[in-house]
Amino acid sequence: MQRYSKEINKEDRIIAYFSMEMGFESHLPTYSGGLGILAGDTIKSCADLGVPIVGITLLNEYGYFFQKLDNAGNQTEWPVRWNKDDFLKLLPAKTSIQIAGRDVVVQVWEYTVTGITGGKVPVYLLDTNLKENYDYDRYITSYLYGGDLQYRFAQEMVLGIAGAKILKEFGHTKIRKYHMNEGHAALLTLELMENDKVENNKTSYDLDAIRRRCVFTTHTPVPAGHDKFTQDIVHSMYGDISRFGIDEDIYSDGKLNMTLLALRMSYFVNGVAKKHSEVSRSMFPEYSIDSITNGVHSPTWVSGPLKKLYDEFIPGWKKDPFTLRYALSIPRRRIWDAHMEAKKTLIDEVNAQTNAGMDQHVLTIGFARRFTAYKRPDLLFRDVERLRNISRNIGKIQIVLAGKAHPSDWGGKDMIRQIHENINELGGDIKIAYLANYDMDIAKVMTSGVDIWLNTPRRPHEASGTSGMKACHNGVLNLSVFDGWWLEGHIANVTGWGVGPKPTDIETEIEADDAVDADDLYKKLENEIVPMFYNDRPKWMNMVRSSIALNASFFNTHRMVQQYITNAYCH
Repeated sequence: MQRYSKEINKEDRIIAYFSMEMGFESHLPTYSGGLGILAGDTIKSCADLGVPIVGITLLNEYGYFFQKLDNAGNQTEWPVRWNKDDFLKLLPAKTSIQIAGRDVVVQVWEYTVTGITGGKVPVYLLDTNLKENYDYDRYITSYLYGGDLQYRFAQEMVLGIAGAKILKEFGHTKIRKYHMNEGHAALLTLELMENDKVENNKTSYDLDAIRRRCVFTTHTPVPAGHDKFTQDIVHSMYGDISRFGIDEDIYSDGKLNMTLLALRMSYFVNGVAKKHSEVSRSMFPEYSIDSITNGVHSPTWVSGPLKKLYDEFIPGWKKDPFTLRYALSIPRRRIWDAHMEAKKTLIDEVNAQTNAGMDQHVLTIGFARRFTAYKRPDLLFRDVERLRNISRNIGKIQIVLAGKAHPSDWGGKDMIRQIHENINELGGDIKIAYLANYDMDIAKVMTSGVDIWLNTPRRPHEASGTSGMKACHNGVLNLSVFDGWWLEGHIANVTGWGVGPKPTDIETEIEADDAVDADDLYKKLENEIVPMFYNDRPKWMNMVRSSIALNASFFNTHRMVQQYITNAYCH
């Protein structure tokens, strides 16, 4: 695929990238977490590389939610207040779709992503909050992942169907590939079939013609992460989809499964890590599922002090993150000084927010992700006495945590409350802080300022885990369960440490054992990590340099986008 000039005409954009959420900056609260941040990083790398792509997402006018925590760790959710007129441009064209027999008008806001070399990618944010719509329809694009199943299905109709229509309205007449980032946009395949039938005077729907134009990336090995809708909802809100002649295998338990629809209608399908693709093939054995491991946008996630250092020793790294392999030539002391500058920023922020009284010179462990059962945010606190003993007798540790629980995930909310009890219980021996309302700004400060990045999902439920990639870009060492990307990035005592046993082949895979993993986690802290941090700084810094050189140089979205171009877009 040829690279285009900085200014790309609409008719020359040949790839459309659909995602329910996209995260570009914290002041644009149009994301909830990893899926949206990945989408934003993907678009940024496309702008850097001059890829002729256009993005489609929802406005999410009130964001995911603003998290408030009381002293006991009780989470409450509030709408996010922001002024879209300050950051987005309202475009003149509109479109409309039918939802439950009603005409729903959709307007479009544009956000332009400008790459490091001046390349630009337009992102269209779909918005139903117009006075000509019924009250219910005006709120379809208000809350990301909010409401009941009818609300969610309406959102997915807007994303897929209105998204496909708006591309035509805006003159994107030569789209060759439609990339669905998760199954939320799968209904666009039905709209494409309708258009193909009408425009080419066909007497029936041509599934194969549409399949050749569709790419699908699945992101979750957790069954609950695959949206399903009852036939009553589908029929009442969209209509009878049997007319398309799609196999009955797009249904599971009598419900329309959006992942199965996307699988059935895409010629190229991929998981987001090698292990995740293996797990996905076991879940959907009738489909061919390739692997393109996720990455992060290097210029976005490297801290200011490290950017200056990389600019000095590795000029051009922003354009070509693969050159970060030359981090091995940077003096260890210079990397340590840059890290300590980033760490001071984190510690100052933590102390200002929480009055935790943290010390810049203490080994600091970071954990931040969505709080839900399979992420096991409580694994580190499984044996608080053993954790206390490590800090008292081997070397002091302090812990910074952050993360939201979905408003309906009561188990996740209970975990936040439990960790606040642990904070109080360990307060005399281990300083622990929980930062509320985890967002991109907090993520940048945490993934660059801690010394150890902890990830403890229950195997094999982690699809990828991009926060650890952000950490390694900043010379922060990973301590992670062997799942997702870490199976590819881990080299023992070179790039970080593993937690628990390595998985076997998928046929004999068993879920992680909490007791076994917690014991191994404590052993790693007791015998390797804490002693090395305090007593063998040269070895520690050798690992830091290796983590940057071996992992940051590979686990970035420049490499990832180039793989999509080669494997998915150019066929």
